[in-house]
Amino acid sequence: MSHLYYLVGPPGCGKRTVGQALSRLTGAALLDNHLANDPVFTAFGLDGVRPVPDHAWPFVARIRAVLHEAALAAPPEVSHIFTNYLANLPGEANALNKLRELAAGRGAVFVPVWLGCPLPELERRVTLPERRERLKLRDPAGLRDLLERAGTLPPPPDALLLNTATLEPAEAARQILAFAQAPAQVAG
Repeated sequence: MSHLYYLVGPPGCGKRTVGQALSRLTGAALLDNHLANDPVFTAFGLDGVRPVPDHAWPFVARIRAVLHEAALAAPPEVSHIFTNYLANLPGEANALNKLRELAAGRGAVFVPVWLGCPLPELERRVTLPERRERLKLRDPAGLRDLLERAGTLPPPPDALLLNTATLEPAEAARQILAFAQAPAQVAG
């Protein structure tokens, strides 16, 4: 049976890094949020420091919709890992619901995972040089403002919660796999 892993957390918490470790462990295809973000961010000349203008997000949504369609059309044995930051704002839970529906449409086990990390560690991580290449948020003040203004969507009751400040990515991936294979998850 295939799985749809959904790694959610604030910028800098390690969604892509944990996703890469999980992909190596499971063979699941990693469709991290920057596959949709980066083409638009590049077209807008963004650099990870300047704020993303509101009118850029509809373009990202269109690319994300195509990725969802492709995942739905993929062979049934292929598992997927999606990553995202979801703010605690009206409408943000729609992304969670869309992926839950995508998993159901594929007959895949849906595995929601909320990654957390203390703010000082997030602030440190967003300044790491490797974030520049992926056009990721790189401004600690912008990160603080985002999290103060928008927060992070609270996890659903069926989510696994992991603190990435205390877990190596490979260990986080092992814990996600164990959670996904637990009888409650498999039963749906």
